[in-house]
Amino acid sequence: MKKQKLPKGFKVIKFNIYWIYGAIFLFFLLVQFFGSDSTKQTNWQEFNSRMLQPKKVEKVVIINKEKAFIHIKRENLNEDFFQNVNKKSFSETPNYGPHYYFEIGSVETFNDNLKEAQKDFEEYEKISPYYETKENILGDILSWILPLIIFIGIWFFIMKRMSGAGGAGSQIFNIGKTQGKLIDKDKMKVTFKDVAGLEEAKEEITEIVDFLKSPEKYTKLGGKIPRGAMLIGPPGTGKTLLAKAVAGEAKVPFFSLSGSDFVEMFVGVGASRVRDLFKQAKEKSPSIIFIDEIDAIGRARGKNAMTGSNDERENTLNQLLTEMDGFTTNSGVIVMAATNRADILDKALTRAGRFDRQIFVDLPNLVERKQIFQVHLKPLKISSSIDINFLARQTPGFSGADIANVCNESALIAARKSKKQIKKQDFLDAVDRIIGGLEKKSKIISPNEKKTIAFHEAGHATVSWMLEFASPLIKVTIVPRGKSLGAAWYLPEERQLTTTEQMLDEICAALGGRAAEELFFKKISTGALSDLEKVTKQAYAMVSIYGLSEKVGNLSYYDSSGQQSGFTKPYSETRAQIIDTEVSKIIENQYKRAKNIIMKNKKKLEKLADQLLKNEVIFKNDLVDIFGERKWLSYEEEQLKKTDKKNN
Repeated sequence: MKKQKLPKGFKVIKFNIYWIYGAIFLFFLLVQFFGSDSTKQTNWQEFNSRMLQPKKVEKVVIINKEKAFIHIKRENLNEDFFQNVNKKSFSETPNYGPHYYFEIGSVETFNDNLKEAQKDFEEYEKISPYYETKENILGDILSWILPLIIFIGIWFFIMKRMSGAGGAGSQIFNIGKTQGKLIDKDKMKVTFKDVAGLEEAKEEITEIVDFLKSPEKYTKLGGKIPRGAMLIGPPGTGKTLLAKAVAGEAKVPFFSLSGSDFVEMFVGVGASRVRDLFKQAKEKSPSIIFIDEIDAIGRARGKNAMTGSNDERENTLNQLLTEMDGFTTNSGVIVMAATNRADILDKALTRAGRFDRQIFVDLPNLVERKQIFQVHLKPLKISSSIDINFLARQTPGFSGADIANVCNESALIAARKSKKQIKKQDFLDAVDRIIGGLEKKSKIISPNEKKTIAFHEAGHATVSWMLEFASPLIKVTIVPRGKSLGAAWYLPEERQLTTTEQMLDEICAALGGRAAEELFFKKISTGALSDLEKVTKQAYAMVSIYGLSEKVGNLSYYDSSGQQSGFTKPYSETRAQIIDTEVSKIIENQYKRAKNIIMKNKKKLEKLADQLLKNEVIFKNDLVDIFGERKWLSYEEEQLKKTDKKNN
């Protein structure tokens, strides 16, 4: 049977429970309004003069010793004075009484007044009042129903405020229901094409998607569907985007929620929501559950917990563990999770059988950054002169989210300058804005301070250019940004392993600024604070963590478990003195080395500093003009050139 289509503009009105409450309230009001009789209020004087003395009163009834209700004789109701009470309200039905009422004050006073008013009456003409006791059932019902309705209304309002309007928890009866959002397969437009880089991660994820689409391909060989996949990596690397791409590719029901959605102030709500989530996922299997920021509920149990305490978060985690690998079967349900704090997760959660796959999503390398730029530059109106390789080189250590931010910020900067296209300088300004902060043009700097800053930055640039393993310079500026008075941007080589020579070169390059100050001005300043902090940490890491000191030997005092207390050292005082001596020796030797390099290139450094003072900004090309081409080329640079040749 075909469903009839509704005409355009016609909306189906859905049933709401509040309609019942409104109908009940309206019923009581109508009963109170229409059920009321035509009894009019009067007073003793009018009653005595217009009704009692003319002998038109049939009887008087005292109700609850509070009110006197007067009944008028039927033969007198047609008189003009009684026209407003002779018929009932909203009808033509005769009103046989009571017709009037008034407050009597006290029964004794009323009786005395009544006797006094009838002293001249014959005995048969005198009226004696009747006494009745009545209960106002409707009024009593309303007296306790109305406060109850008000209380329920306030309760609903508070619960909406606490749980958030519009979600599953917005109603008190749904507080134990899952907060997960079911993403319609037709609404999710993100696919693997929109995810640049992350080739290994996409390969593993693709296998899971393929299993959901055609499980027979794997099950005929005896394989089982993987229970879960966990995406691990730094913030902004594309974990959530990868999950969205899975939803777009799989074309299966996709439940998306955050780890914090399970956390609630009420006991047992988290576990209840986990049960409800898996129940819904099973009903719609094959399906995918994606839990973002799973560390909110997946933290290792037993840490920092009071003895005998009932930890709601642990109960939620226990229920999740049970649902993922318990006695019940969850065939066709795959759980995906994302976190940037895998070190704090419970080991029972990350074991095989629950999360079978742990997919690491690292920061993109040079080639991957180029691919990410290509994706984010598509919707932008950019100049044809923009070199994507240059942009990739300019953003070392940037995540995918950072690159997206750079592209957006460059568009805003170009729009601010009323440009029709985004140019190279806009991207450079965007990178500077994100890394260093806004330019502080209003900051007052004396000529001597400016000269010191220029020679300091030129010292860094010179030493790094002359060392093989130091990061090559990209850009130097003496324009104040954020908290810094000057800044230099370098392109660090993305290494998997670092040797002693490489670390020593980095320390030497960092000390180049202070060395230039001492050689040219015969004094040093506080401007090298960040440099000194960096080299001190590096030197201590070399000696006490990486075992790169001959005197200390092949020892490491690094605690990967995080259980070591910060108040105690895992070595003796004698060992501490040796470590301190070795650190000082490393730093001082590299400082002397930096001074020697600067002395050999003194005239070139002066030329570079003068150019900085003149232009306030210098680039890699300026260094090439002064020092010549750098002797060494990084492996990533070589790979990028090979990629360009293939594409061209």
